[in-house]
Amino acid sequence: MTTSPRWLLPEGIEEILPAPARQLEILSRRLLDHFDRWGYDFVIPPLVDYLESLLVGSGHDLDLQTFKLTDQLSGRTLGIRADMTPQVARIDAHHLRATAPTRLCYLGTVLHTRPDGFAGARSLLQVGAELYGHAGVESDMEILQLMAGTLDIAGVPTVYLDLGHVGIYRAIVASAGLDTDQESTLFDALQRKAIPEIREMLGHWMLPEADSERLLALADLHGGPEVLDIARQALAGAAPDVFDAIDTLEIIADRITTVLPNITLHFDLAELRGYHYHTGLVFAAYAPGRGQAIALGGRYDGIGQAFGQARPATGFSTDLRTLAAVGNLPSTIPGAIFAPAEADPALQATIADLRAQGERVIVELPGQAGGPADMGCDRRLVARQGQWEVVPL
Repeated sequence: MTTSPRWLLPEGIEEILPAPARQLEILSRRLLDHFDRWGYDFVIPPLVDYLESLLVGSGHDLDLQTFKLTDQLSGRTLGIRADMTPQVARIDAHHLRATAPTRLCYLGTVLHTRPDGFAGARSLLQVGAELYGHAGVESDMEILQLMAGTLDIAGVPTVYLDLGHVGIYRAIVASAGLDTDQESTLFDALQRKAIPEIREMLGHWMLPEADSERLLALADLHGGPEVLDIARQALAGAAPDVFDAIDTLEIIADRITTVLPNITLHFDLAELRGYHYHTGLVFAAYAPGRGQAIALGGRYDGIGQAFGQARPATGFSTDLRTLAAVGNLPSTIPGAIFAPAEADPALQATIADLRAQGERVIVELPGQAGGPADMGCDRRLVARQGQWEVVPL
């Protein structure tokens, strides 16, 4: 039996070394301050939770991404969270139980069983924000603006925003009377834009011609703002909910154009990411040269019902390391001040004062190997005429 070197990590799991870890820490502070200025309160859900709580309203995909283990105390199945959103929804519905809108934000590690989505990693630093208690486009727009600000703080230079609305597909499927298996099969084909396959299965199911035409049309309804007008014609005769959803997309698009003019909009009415989870608007942000979305979000009304209070909800999340990789953040660690290993009270007072000012001061250890430069110092403390002064190396 061969053993792997002890320094090897599981596939898709990474450790973060000092320089990038400092970058991530600086970025996380800036983002949490950004959320706070918008009125979002920070919460810290547990890393491990009962499985049924982690999977509330999430569908099959999140179940497959969740590591499972048995609680030795209760015998119940636990999960290591793969997404923090259900936990934050529980905090709103069960613990806070507010009637006014509640704004919550979070930052923490999530673990996936398989590489997927952000950066192709399995261990992510998920950061995001959720707004509960309001069902209008105003709260959707607030979340979109908050996400845009997040990407701006991370230094993402160009953002492309994909907009969709799962209510369109839900309404057309309901009108066509598809059963669960048919809906799932069609869902998969639509995500792949497999038009010949969709046409074949719709013919096999012997659906009413009008319903088949609308379902087939969804695969082609993607592009710029003109897609919304095309959709109104292609989906003529559909349930009113379909056109309410299109109207919502148009209102949001108009507001984004006004408030966030530097963002390029794209529409995809067959974009059903998180279909079993979301209930309305869905969106994804992309950066040039990256095939995977760098931020995701949408509306997911009613998820809190399982925790005792159903409320409208909308939010977004992203991965901190993905933001750091895509954005333009400082790549160097600020220089430090080297202090000699002396017990002089004046020296100790000077060190304390410098640290209080925000300086990084590293004190020499007696007999240590290496000097100031080896520890990243670019200055040092020296005694001159009874005073300790900072001088360049």
